Amino acid sequence: MRTTFFGTPAIALPALAAVAETTELVGVVSQPSRPAGRGLAEAEPPVARWARAHGVPCLQPAKVRDGALLAWLEALRPDAAIVLAYGRILPPAVLAAPRLGCWNLHASLLPRWRGAAPIPRAIEAGDTETGISLMMMDEGLDTGPVAARRSVAIGSDDTAGTLEERLAALAAAVVRDDLPRALAGALPPVAQDPGGATLAPPLEPADARLDWGSTAAELARRVRAFQPRPGAHTQAGGVRLRVLEAREVPIPVSGPPGTVTTRDGRILVQTGGGALEILRAQVEGRRALPARDLVNGRAVRDGAVLGAAPP
Repeated sequence: MRTTFFGTPAIALPALAAVAETTELVGVVSQPSRPAGRGLAEAEPPVARWARAHGVPCLQPAKVRDGALLAWLEALRPDAAIVLAYGRILPPAVLAAPRLGCWNLHASLLPRWRGAAPIPRAIEAGDTETGISLMMMDEGLDTGPVAARRSVAIGSDDTAGTLEERLAALAAAVVRDDLPRALAGALPPVAQDPGGATLAPPLEPADARLDWGSTAAELARRVRAFQPRPGAHTQAGGVRLRVLEAREVPIPVSGPPGTVTTRDGRILVQTGGGALEILRAQVEGRRALPARDLVNGRAVRDGAVLGAAPP
């Protein structure tokens, strides 16, 4: 079975390795390298780096509709293409190029959470489970028929980062166990119920800003959903404070939403419903610290109102 693999970030690596182990991997497609970090040096995507290290031909097209990608695929003659977090919508001609079609390993239990950010959106919404869906791709946004679903529980302390690691391993298991049967026709894809569809739009900077008028439960989920990227944040004394770890607590505090109470080295914040305890945070430009150190260093002060605009 000749295959190509489309993917870009690290979550795709276990599935990519599984594809290479179980099929004849003839090519990899990843997004272009882009400037990153303080020095803005060119950063090669993890999938492209893996392909280079393993001697697999890799294409990083700036565009997917100019014909170059299609010509490259047609020259490789893959039987199937496997996609996980590639990050671009493929045009119909590319979807039709592999003999057995393009198959997406989507990180949700479709039709729930179609779109670019299913992992953080599931945590943010308070879902108790998610998973990997093996979907035969069509022209829509994650709308194709599904051949297999595998689920995992979302723990009360899961962040997007920890959940991503488990889903990456699950995707590799789907490649080894379910994909061969789907390609052989033993797992016929079933159309999704559009009535159960929800959208997982890309994360915007405003999404990560903590709104203290929300409930403590909502804010705690948002902190977990946006960890490690892009990081939930607020303002403390006119300086950005990244909140890295927090939890809802049954401790009464007072004041308008955003008001800080420091008690025995703990940071408690009044919200629109209940109290949120900040366990670990990072003042912009400094290293991350536990709450007690933030209080002792007066980075967060008793009676301060978080989220207030800088003077």
